[in-house]
Amino acid sequence: MNTPQEIVEMFWHAFDTFDFEEAGRLLHDNFVFELPQSKERVRGRANFVAFNVNYPGRWHISIQRMVASGDKVTTEITARSEEQTLTAISFFRIQDGKIIHIREFWPEPFPAQAWRAQWVEMME
Repeated sequence: MNTPQEIVEMFWHAFDTFDFEEAGRLLHDNFVFELPQSKERVRGRANFVAFNVNYPGRWHISIQRMVASGDKVTTEITARSEEQTLTAISFFRIQDGKIIHIREFWPEPFPAQAWRAQWVEMME
């Protein structure tokens, strides 16, 4: 059986290759996906696969960070398309070797504020 970290790595690989059916096979029968910023919840494998198949555009997924503890995995990914680069923070919970829950945040970038310039350095 795969570790929770390996399951999440396989999930993101499936997204990177637009193989949403494969991603769906990694989901538990009682799967729930939550987007708290938009107050949306997707219940079930079929709805989650359809949600992503119909999402506009194409993107490339890169895992930037992953932290795993027991049945919980947290990732920071970069999603790149021709038009934009976005970051997502995702909290996964694994049960019975499948992903049962994802809670995901897509933070918006914002410009650095001038008042703190003397204490910071800019990152790429």
